[in-house]
This record gives sequence, C-alpha cells and structure tokens, in this order.
Amino acid sequence: MHILIAPDSFKGSLSAHEAASAIERGVLQALPDATVVRHPVSDGGEGLVSVVTPVLGGRMMTTSVSGPLPGQRVDARWGLSADGSVALIEMAEAAGLQLVPPDGRDPKITTTYGVGELIKAALDAAISSVIIGIGGSATNDGGAGMAQALGVRFFDSSGNPVGRGGAALLNVAGVDIGGKDPRLDSVEVLVACDVQNTLCGKQGASAVYGPQKGATPADVSLLDKALEQYGTMIHSEMGIDVLEIPGGGAAGGLGAGLVAFCAGTLMRGIDLVLRVTKFDERVRESDLVITGEGKIDRQTYYGKALSGVIERAHRFNVPVVAVVGRVEGERELFVNNESFADLETLVDSQTTEADAIRNAPLLLSEKTKLLLQRYLSRT
Repeated sequence: MHILIAPDSFKGSLSAHEAASAIERGVLQALPDATVVRHPVSDGGEGLVSVVTPVLGGRMMTTSVSGPLPGQRVDARWGLSADGSVALIEMAEAAGLQLVPPDGRDPKITTTYGVGELIKAALDAAISSVIIGIGGSATNDGGAGMAQALGVRFFDSSGNPVGRGGAALLNVAGVDIGGKDPRLDSVEVLVACDVQNTLCGKQGASAVYGPQKGATPADVSLLDKALEQYGTMIHSEMGIDVLEIPGGGAAGGLGAGLVAFCAGTLMRGIDLVLRVTKFDERVRESDLVITGEGKIDRQTYYGKALSGVIERAHRFNVPVVAVVGRVEGERELFVNNESFADLETLVDSQTTEADAIRNAPLLLSEKTKLLLQRYLSRT
C-alpha cells in the first residue's frame, strides 16, 4: 500500500515535519510493509520556508537586511531549492510584526525595504522563480520599500525623493522604474496570499490591518489616503490598476507592490505550495493520504492547508483520512464523501488539550495506528 503523509503543523506542539514523522511511525506500526512518502504542507503563511525548502531538497540561507524600523538590521532566513532554481521567502522575516516591540509599532514609518533586499539576494543566487509568503507584516507602505530596494525611485510633486514608510506615500507623485533590477524581468514571482482585501477603503489594508500594527484612527485615515495616492500614481504612471486587485491590500499593500513592480501573481497559499512541491505527482501514485493539523473547524474548507490536500487528492480519487488535535464542531461535519474518509483526534474524553500538546508525538503515532487499522478493516 502506498501512503502519502501530508500534514500541516500542529501549532504549539509539532512542526509539519515533526508531525509527518510521528504519523509515519504510526503507519509502519499498523502496516509495516507500506510504502510511505512524507510530504508536509503549509498554507503559505508562517512556516512556508521551513516546510517547503526541505521538500524541495533545498538549503536554508540567511541574509542580513533592513528591518521594518528605521536603522534596524535583522538576519532573515530564506530557502533555496536543491537545483538552485527556486527561492522561498517569507516577508515577515524582514518586515514582520514580531520584529517590532509592541510599544514601537507605527505603520507610518515601517518599511518593506528588507523584503526587496531578500528578493535581491535571491536574484544574486541566479534563481528562475521566487515564492513569497506575505503574512504577518508590520508595514503599510504598499510595497514601496521593497521596490526602492530593487532600484525603483519615487518622487514628490517637486521632484524630490520620497522616503520610506507608509506616511511618506501621501506625497508620492511620480515613479522612475529605469533603475529597477533588470533580472526581475526574467524571474517568475509567485505570491502566497490568502486574503482578498483591496488596497484602500473600508476593507483595505489600513482599515482592516492597520490597528493591529499600531495605527490610531487618525493614522488609519492618513495611511488610507497615502495608499490611495500611491495606487492612483501607479495607475497613471504605469498603467497598472492596483487599487482594485483582490489581495492587493495584503501585508499592508505589499501584494499590490509585488504585482506592480515585480509582475507578481497572487495565489492561494496552499495551491502555491502544492504546485511548487509537485504534490499532484505524489498523490497520483498513492492509495491513501493521511493529513492533519492542530485544529479543524468550518474555516478548514476556506483556503487552509487541509482543504487543498483534500481537493487535490479527490481530484485523483484518492481517499483522505486525518489525525487532528481537536475538532471544533460536530465530527460528522468532517467525515463524509467530500472531506475525510475517517478522522481521529488527539483530544478526547481521556486526553486534555494540555496533555495532547505535551505528548503530541506519541499520541499522534498511536492515533494514526488506530485510525489506519479501523480504516483498513472497513475497506
């Protein structure tokens, strides 16, 4: 029997790779002769680089870049595939909220400049495509900082250079892309983006995400106007309408900036991860897929990692079973022909959530063995 193991992380207890190893132990206890392939997954958010790079047989890289705050330097990790053709970047490594102390959060001044420096480091490695996850940002600069690091220059109405940070965009009136790194023209830029927010307005970057980055109501109003000015300028100067792009408001507008200045393609995170790791090739050869994560609920079907695994497996008529930390809602909602053929949880009448977190590797193996034995007895 050929079994494909494709879990996401169990947040707070196991990485996706650790979960895959624990599931494998349970599979081999139940079915010693099984052919097992581990293929951990990510929804494209936190953990994208650490999950996908090993699947591609790649190596981790570290580059010193500008952090989100003025004058800040950070060591940002990124991934490079085994053949050197694909770079994997998480924007949060260079411009994430975790890099700014709570009392220093101010999206008027934070910048994505370091993200551009990471892209430049990837270009220096002679890659042909770059995968960028854009969750968890501390910024609201529309990706202008990223573009500046790659050679794009912004000007005010007097022809003076515009500085970094979201508030500076209020004065932007023109752009010069003549100095943009020419290597971008021959590189595919794919962006893991799981939100549909546009750049501006009530559902835009500033209004929806600005407050968690430290923006006051007055800041939100200023930043929204600044992004509108920025988007309008891009449209008039470059002919690219970034104001209405679904996902353009992701990561403080970095989604829009990547489209405008890097010809980026915004994609659902799990679809992008499964594409670059060639998941279809592996699931096509499988008799069963075993997946899992810390919690499943109604949102599981809306863009999360497990939803992508289910969709791809069912496309090739391969059944999917899951071991998860816990289920929020009725179990019967998830065990059906459209979802999982069977389901086990670590948390049950005998095991508390604290116990499940503490003993996750052992429990995950045991529950996998139980699940597989039950599933095989019915098929």
